[in-house]
Amino acid sequence: MSETRKIAAILVADIVGFSRLAGADEDRILARLRTLRSDLIDPTIAVHHGRVVKRTGDGIVVEFRSVVEAVRCAIEVQNGLAERNAGLPPERRIEFRIGIHLGDVVEESDGDLMGDGVNIAARLEGIGEPGGVCLSEDAYRLVSEKLKHEFADLGKKVLKNIARPIGVYALKSGGVATALSAFSPNTPGPPRLSVVVLPFANLSNDPDQEYFVDGVTESLTTDLSRIVGFFVIGRSTAFTYKGKNVNLKQIGRELNVRNILEGSIQRSGNRMRINVQLVDAESGNHVWAERFEKPLADLFDMQDEIVARLANALGMQLLVVEARRAERAPHPDSMDLSLQGWAWLFKGYTPDNLATARPLFERALALDSANVHGLVGVAVADTTVATRSLTDDRAARLAAAEDFLTRALSLAPESTLAHLWLGIVHLYTNRGHQGIRELERALELNPNLAEAHGQIGFANMLLGRAEDTEAHIQRALRLSPRDTNASFWYLIAGCAKLYLGAEEGAIGWLRRSIQTNANIPLTHFLLAVALVRLGRLPEARSEARLAIDPIFTISRFRANALSDNPTYLAQRERVIEDFRKAGLLEE
Repeated sequence: MSETRKIAAILVADIVGFSRLAGADEDRILARLRTLRSDLIDPTIAVHHGRVVKRTGDGIVVEFRSVVEAVRCAIEVQNGLAERNAGLPPERRIEFRIGIHLGDVVEESDGDLMGDGVNIAARLEGIGEPGGVCLSEDAYRLVSEKLKHEFADLGKKVLKNIARPIGVYALKSGGVATALSAFSPNTPGPPRLSVVVLPFANLSNDPDQEYFVDGVTESLTTDLSRIVGFFVIGRSTAFTYKGKNVNLKQIGRELNVRNILEGSIQRSGNRMRINVQLVDAESGNHVWAERFEKPLADLFDMQDEIVARLANALGMQLLVVEARRAERAPHPDSMDLSLQGWAWLFKGYTPDNLATARPLFERALALDSANVHGLVGVAVADTTVATRSLTDDRAARLAAAEDFLTRALSLAPESTLAHLWLGIVHLYTNRGHQGIRELERALELNPNLAEAHGQIGFANMLLGRAEDTEAHIQRALRLSPRDTNASFWYLIAGCAKLYLGAEEGAIGWLRRSIQTNANIPLTHFLLAVALVRLGRLPEARSEARLAIDPIFTISRFRANALSDNPTYLAQRERVIEDFRKAGLLEE
């Protein structure tokens, strides 16, 4: 058997007291362990470019190309476990010890690793504290200047079957619990934004529909778990309740979650009806309900659309529910304050809502400067104020927003919202191609992010590709038909049609925008342009007068072009000519 020697960063993890846990309730512990692997451990290893060398029942050996990535992975796993264990009695907690070493290993032809590099990491794991991370001196030397975490020097340790004493460093108490996660709860109890999606009930008299109903449940669980900061009970555990008449409050206690989603799917004639209810697991009260009804189509396409719309609506609703809880907190912490800020943003990006939300995010960051949700919230407020002409200092606000988003991504590289809003900042600073890359990254992380589709449609228009805009807007509206940003999406689709000379199509989109929100002057002005081009001049001038805006002038519109693309600029110039015919002011 051939072998190769190399230097590698090795992480070894093992469950504390696994035999005791399994002896008390083997089925439940094994189900929880499978869920942890699929929802937390394996995805975290993948994000940090680790390779699972072997699993040992209750343990794991992982190889990393970088010891920094190994330590970051360890901290994120321990953070995730701390969240999931919050509020559970000690006898039901799954806790890991983790050891990390950088050293010489022998790689066998089958990919297995042998040698002191692996042995030392395993011995370090064995002397660690439950929930802790132990590093060898060789590993610590490379991460001490690169990671902003405190380590305790435990001195030289004699490890079993290791010839020389090894210098050992342990992440200081409290470091794991607070190092990376802006969502960690500060008090015992279920994690914030925690939910289990119970298997939906099949109300049709057709057992063949069962696979479709189960598919919706599984896909919704997967899509929700992609949202950074959400703790979603895995499919395997949720399906242990399938077909059982169980008390929802009891489920909340057993799974240590705040929210339970239950639902039913029924086929009636040529239509499919879906009912869902979100339940507060502590009180048992329904806090949100929704009904979806669709004509029967291809079941797989239908499943995708149902799940996408549910994930969008539910993701926002969970934040709203948590914000209501946060408002009742007698001593709100950083996360409470940021949730309250987001609740105001979800009500709509009006000047009053923005003015209320931003100070809440500032207070959140004063308590915890690493609160990712707070960092993104401030950036959203600044970006919105800048892009809606609510400030005279547009460039400074956008620059500040970019700084906040860059900080957020340094703490949480997988933050969908941070990628989304950084993409938007790029669009408004004449970096359309970069913006699309960020927006596409957001969609990789959360394919159901309607706003990303809407903004990509906008970006295509800025890059002279208005013909590609409508498809993205339609996708955004399919995902979130009652979105607070729908009026903006209609406006963009109408503007793109206008740029392409399709005036009738533009009128349809622009009227829908006005029906949704009549208080956006630009929509009325663009509608006036479409009417001018169709020879309906009196109607066009009347439309323009409906939306008198002292801020809007033709010269200011020309100066605020968001791209230097020649096609886009030429299309805008044609619109400007028709602004004049509609009677808009030059200066």
